[in-house]
Amino acid sequence: MHPKRILQTSSYYPKKGVSVILTIAALLSMVVVFSFRPEGSSITSKKPPFTQKDSIASKKAFLKVYAVLMSPRCMNCHPAGDIPLQGEDSHLHLQGVKRGPDGKGIYALKCANCHQSHNLPGLHMPPGNPKWGLPPANMPMVFQGRSAHQLAGQLLDKKRNGRKSIKALIDHITKDTLVLAGWYPAQGLAKPPLSHREFVKAFNEWISKGAVSP
Repeated sequence: MHPKRILQTSSYYPKKGVSVILTIAALLSMVVVFSFRPEGSSITSKKPPFTQKDSIASKKAFLKVYAVLMSPRCMNCHPAGDIPLQGEDSHLHLQGVKRGPDGKGIYALKCANCHQSHNLPGLHMPPGNPKWGLPPANMPMVFQGRSAHQLAGQLLDKKRNGRKSIKALIDHITKDTLVLAGWYPAQGLAKPPLSHREFVKAFNEWISKGAVSP
């Protein structure tokens, strides 16, 4: 179009002329952005879930996590059946205790009858926590008998991990007082093979490196 005609049009319709010019400028800026966008990249503010994927490092980190989850302090409350485990040898709980629908025992044999809000003093006395119990019957979250590969897959599956997202899993192992109780066992019981800080670090590394199953 001839420059004079553009000027004439804008003088008669100033608002419309400015709008047209701004629209053209916006389209040109989009062309420039897409022209110089690196190949294979995308314009998004969302961060990928795994920013430093390293399958070897991820597997090694999970094996550390696995060692903790298979220790008696964790596995005893994640049995394959409906009877909790106890002791360093993870034998079946005595007194006929069973999971129950909510994981808190059945009938008169409730977990809270013996497991108080804190560890009871004395050798081989019951450990305690206000939330003491097993996972509920409809989401047992079994650790016992699981291979490292199986357990890694289970932890990432919302249908088997308590319907937890990755963020919720990290919050759970970091802050849940029942998880933390494993590092404050009753007298005569051993702690997990890693410190809680080391455990959380290994779990986060497993996730950030790709959440790869060994």
